[in-house]
Amino acid sequence: MTALSVNLNKIALLRNSRGRDFPNVVEFAKKFMALGASGITIHPRPDERHITRQDAYDLGRLLEDNKKVEFNIEGYPSNDFLELIKDIRPTQCTLVPDEPNQLTSDHGWDLQDADKLAFVKKSCDYINSLGVRSAIFIDPDISQIELAPKTNTNRIELYTEMFASQYAQDDSSQEFDKLFESYNQSAILAQKLGIEVNAGHDLNLQNLAKFLTIDGILEVSIGHELTVESIELGMVEVMRRYLEICK
Repeated sequence: MTALSVNLNKIALLRNSRGRDFPNVVEFAKKFMALGASGITIHPRPDERHITRQDAYDLGRLLEDNKKVEFNIEGYPSNDFLELIKDIRPTQCTLVPDEPNQLTSDHGWDLQDADKLAFVKKSCDYINSLGVRSAIFIDPDISQIELAPKTNTNRIELYTEMFASQYAQDDSSQEFDKLFESYNQSAILAQKLGIEVNAGHDLNLQNLAKFLTIDGILEVSIGHELTVESIELGMVEVMRRYLEICK
């Protein structure tokens, strides 16, 4: 079974838009956990446009008492971010190569750049030393996957926006088949190299079942799409459907 980690960023964004603590991020974490979420994901950004540092600490305290639910914190490994990881010690820390003002994650790490590879390795080594599982955001590119072991990461998270976009356009095209095979081969190679595999970005109820025909996907992190689907269908029904797919 693939673990479903619910990203709470959009819940926090809704709250911030009104200037008061509603909807409450911790209470929504509890709701998703009660409905069967295997994990909670957040991506705090420097400008706190959605998840704040206080949210991270509050959720950390909540999940200390819920060991069956993993806590995944995503972010660019700045000094401030790594200090947050040191304080909270989540289950997993996923490193993304985002610029401070970037709207959303839109690419993986370029490990062919020697300086970036060294930077990611240093960050992963530090995260691993804290007893936190390290993961890095990466494109479905064999040349990048081959370099992943040099970072000492425990896992990769395959960036799935390209898959989701092509699936929505035409999942029966040769272009889609070629792209999907790049994800499949990336997952196969990573596992051969001793690295576990997560996935995330724009996965939803329509495309997730196809993606999970790839063997060995341990966790999917879903937030934006799941939030919109919950508005349309209700949280209970949406979570039921996702958990059925993940089985």
